[in-house]
Amino acid sequence: MYNNNLINCGYRLYESTIGYLNQLSESIPSLFLRLILAYEFGEAGFEKLHGSNWFVDVTFPFPFSLIPPEINWQIATYFEILGAIALLLGIATRFFSISLIILTIVAIATVHWPNQWMSLNDLWAGYRIVDETGDGFGNYKLPLIYVVMFSPLLFGGAGKFSVDYLIKQKWLNR
Repeated sequence: MYNNNLINCGYRLYESTIGYLNQLSESIPSLFLRLILAYEFGEAGFEKLHGSNWFVDVTFPFPFSLIPPEINWQIATYFEILGAIALLLGIATRFFSISLIILTIVAIATVHWPNQWMSLNDLWAGYRIVDETGDGFGNYKLPLIYVVMFSPLLFGGAGKFSVDYLIKQKWLNR
């Protein structure tokens, strides 16, 4: 009898904990993703804002190669800064998520992808995080992780701790 009550008590505790975690799942994970991505992209944007334009030495893939490097630099800088602010507040989260995903894919194709690869083994060699070594293998791991981190924000939105959520609630309660 005592064992049965202990098991029932443990099960109720487990159920209530899971219920609480399920409630938080609509707010906390997306908030954490937004905060870390805002920090990373804000930092990159401010580095560009205060740095020199190294895009002049980069060959962009089509159609971005049609845009002058100075304009590409400005687009990247301001999308990273504005995107970081928007992610921080949870404003237009899906728009900025897809925008920063595209920016990141262009960065992967432009500077992080291996120079040449003939096999999946060669391609896999670029799945790493390293400073530029000039070995031609690339280093697309971190930007790919960012793309994956953006996917819940793109598909699920900003979560409950966001301006997007407040706007949605106000719109539904009209």
